[in-house]
Amino acid sequence: MSLEQLAVTLLVGAAIVLAAVVGVRLADRLGVPGLLLYLGLGILIGETVPALDLTDAELATVLGYAALVVILAEGGLTTRVSELRPVLWPSLVLATVGVGASIAAVAVPLVLLLGLDWRSALLLGAVLAATDAAAVFSVLRRLHLAPRLKGLLEAEAGFNDAPVVVLVALISSGSFGESPWWTVPLLVVGEIAGGAVVGVLVGFAGRWLMPRLALPSVGLYPIAAMALIVGAYGVADLVHASGFMAVYVSAVIIGSSQVPHRRSVVGFAEALAWTAQIGLFVMLGLLADLGRLPSAVGVAAVAGAALIVLGRPLAAVVSLVPFRWPGRWVAFVSWAGLRGAVPIVFAAIPLGAAVPGAERVFDATLLLVLVLTVLQTPTLPWFARRLGVAQAAEPDELEVESAPLDGVNATVLGIDVPAGSKLVGVYVEELGLPHGAVVSLVVRGDEVVVPSTTTRLRAGDRMVVVAAAGAREQAERRLRAVSRRGRLAGWLGDRGAPD
Repeated sequence: MSLEQLAVTLLVGAAIVLAAVVGVRLADRLGVPGLLLYLGLGILIGETVPALDLTDAELATVLGYAALVVILAEGGLTTRVSELRPVLWPSLVLATVGVGASIAAVAVPLVLLLGLDWRSALLLGAVLAATDAAAVFSVLRRLHLAPRLKGLLEAEAGFNDAPVVVLVALISSGSFGESPWWTVPLLVVGEIAGGAVVGVLVGFAGRWLMPRLALPSVGLYPIAAMALIVGAYGVADLVHASGFMAVYVSAVIIGSSQVPHRRSVVGFAEALAWTAQIGLFVMLGLLADLGRLPSAVGVAAVAGAALIVLGRPLAAVVSLVPFRWPGRWVAFVSWAGLRGAVPIVFAAIPLGAAVPGAERVFDATLLLVLVLTVLQTPTLPWFARRLGVAQAAEPDELEVESAPLDGVNATVLGIDVPAGSKLVGVYVEELGLPHGAVVSLVVRGDEVVVPSTTTRLRAGDRMVVVAAAGAREQAERRLRAVSRRGRLAGWLGDRGAPD
């Protein structure tokens, strides 16, 4: 590539990204999912600018994997271990047993009603079984659901990529049908377990390393965190384990730790995830062929009906009823399996491997993702209200921003006092911080207040607390408890555990 070509490439890329960013706001105003605009933009570019048309499905799969790694990393960093723990086993069952039930419920009607071969039917059932992490994380965090229900759907989206990608790769391989059927679940479980182990090891390594780095620039912390999480994918793949599982698990552990400059780390990951999401959807639009889509309508219709009526409800029932989840929660989960770019990326795997019938699988997946996005995303708030799973908005969990003091065994904590927090109206003396922690400054608008024991906190204040290493965790827990329950938090039994 010459310098002139580089300039044109950068200009076109910048124009596409800007159009997609503006499209986010437009889509929000119109109540249309942004995914449709991104895919539409990619299809429009591919049809009008032949030079940008993408025909290499294998390249699209590689780029799609890279984008999914970034999206899963952002989702994991914004998920607390405390949120994941109560729903760990139901979400794992939903992401494994539920996936198997969904695949069977979609594949059987395709074979019996349309005469589709088993390989194509299983491929289509498998790619449609995966919920989309980007769609779930972005949509559910705007809904006020019961914490366990929200945590279940987010955890499922983080976990189910791992088994699905293994299944799709196995079905797309040249050895499909040669090995006994019972080896497939063993391989899936083995890869998931291996990925989880790698994720735990990398996560705890990052949890130990990040607070001790004392880097010279705030901007280096997000880079270090993302490098650790992306590295987890590489390590897992080298040992033939699930890279997606390793990424999500390591990101959850690092994001739940006392990572310095957490807001900067999460903000950087969110920006990368948006970039990956935009690029991924536009790229998949470029890969689509409008001329082939009409021939896949019949397959898409049968597969979609089987998924909505049988597949997803069956997955929810067999996975959640044994855990005695309420029926209305199971019903909401049956409708809330959001699809997005992930099924299309996975459908590109057999396309890149030149599997017979792969074009029909890809086209049917693309059509179904478009239709389901229009049907599901706008109706989720209505379903949540009708089923009674929506809750009133509550103040967000208190965010504590931290930064290590270079050369001193102490940490600076930055705490915003949001409206609705029980911190509002509390005197500094009543915070009850442990020995070794002190409120050094209160930033109030453009004013900087050196606090005394009689300084009273107001909504919008930002406290700066300096805590010795041994007092940091106790100080965070006390501040979190007071934020939730007020100055009498200790008497009320709140010890400041993260929500």
